[in-house]
Amino acid sequence: MNRDESRNELGVLRIHKNVISSIASIAATEIEGVKRVGRDLKSGLAELLGKKFFSAIKVDISKNEEVKVQIPLIIKYGYNIPEIANRVQENVRLALEKMSNLSIKEINVNVQGIERG
Repeated sequence: MNRDESRNELGVLRIHKNVISSIASIAATEIEGVKRVGRDLKSGLAELLGKKFFSAIKVDISKNEEVKVQIPLIIKYGYNIPEIANRVQENVRLALEKMSNLSIKEINVNVQGIERG
């Protein structure tokens, strides 16, 4: 049984990677200085096709029950990039641990650009 899956007397509870991605996206954008979550090629194409909820955040859950999250970000102009990235990592870790009881191994932030606020 994976870490993102738990069993109780009523059955099995599974947390899909999209849920983890959504939690991470919301937690990242809560940080002042974050303009938005960035895009990858897949999410850019999906948005062009009218699919709004396809996230560029990548979630990997290994066989060893280790969760790795990759978050592309656009930062507002004038903010300290390392400080914002560290605050995003911490907020995402806290949100995922609180809401999912998952053990987070890595939260990698990729700053893709800067935009005016």
